[in-house]
Amino acid sequence: MAKNNTTGGVLMKTLTKFAALFVLLCSSLSTTAQDALPVVASIDRSIETVDSLALISEIQDTLPLPLVPTIPRSFQQTRENQIIDTLGVLAPFWEKVKQIRRKSSNDILRVLHVGDSHIRGHILPRTTGDSLQLAIGRLTYSDMGINGATCETFSTPERIRDIQAEDPDLLILSFGTNESHNRGYNALRHYQQMETFVRMLRTALPGVPILMTTPPGSYQGRRRAYSLNPRTAIAVQTIHRFAHDNGIAVWDLFTIMGGGRRACLNWQSAKMMRPDHVHYTVEGYVFQGQLLYHAIVKAYNDYVGFR
Repeated sequence: MAKNNTTGGVLMKTLTKFAALFVLLCSSLSTTAQDALPVVASIDRSIETVDSLALISEIQDTLPLPLVPTIPRSFQQTRENQIIDTLGVLAPFWEKVKQIRRKSSNDILRVLHVGDSHIRGHILPRTTGDSLQLAIGRLTYSDMGINGATCETFSTPERIRDIQAEDPDLLILSFGTNESHNRGYNALRHYQQMETFVRMLRTALPGVPILMTTPPGSYQGRRRAYSLNPRTAIAVQTIHRFAHDNGIAVWDLFTIMGGGRRACLNWQSAKMMRPDHVHYTVEGYVFQGQLLYHAIVKAYNDYVGFR
């Protein structure tokens, strides 16, 4: 009996020592291991570094990106539909859109589209404007066009006052078709005319960002003697050069739709040009308005960080 008690005591002491050794070993591991074992599994550290609130905020800032308007199969050599704004000159307008998206501004944005007969027909600007109003809400989109106009047509005090009275947050200028239809077209003179017009606009509307568009393309001649107008491509190049020199964004519809080799052929093959080979059908202008709307939304979403 005494022997059993002795054996039990030894066993108890041995178990006590093992327990103490185990506790000591666990304590040592927790202090010397590269990473202590967590009580609850932690989230991956790469995820922890993401600012979730900022991410959610940026998503709320964006506009639903519409599908790219379906380009007819007959169109060839088209380019990406985008606004060229390497200097970020449209940023003040994008900021105002963002504030409206965040509901931190009660302002109503005003866009004014000025141009020639392509704008005077209303279909193109109203297609773009109606879509923007649905997407943004607090926005008006007005147009001011004159048949046969060049930028020089609007370079008068009366016309500038009319534009100023609209108090736009963004000014879109669409010229070049009538300039290039003049067989005596001169690129230097065209540049100077734009220079005069924009100088007058900036005096009347300081700080208002400007977006220029290029002519879509046209033919010259009469009836069955129509031929491509070779001066359109030169006018487009001049618009690009002027915009680059003067801090203006450009939406180059001419190049997007095929440029000098294909733009006019593309429009004609899709039966979107009118018989005069200068103006476009309702479907053609609606398509152009959809393209402009898509380019504007894409540029805004790029600005706030998403495509």
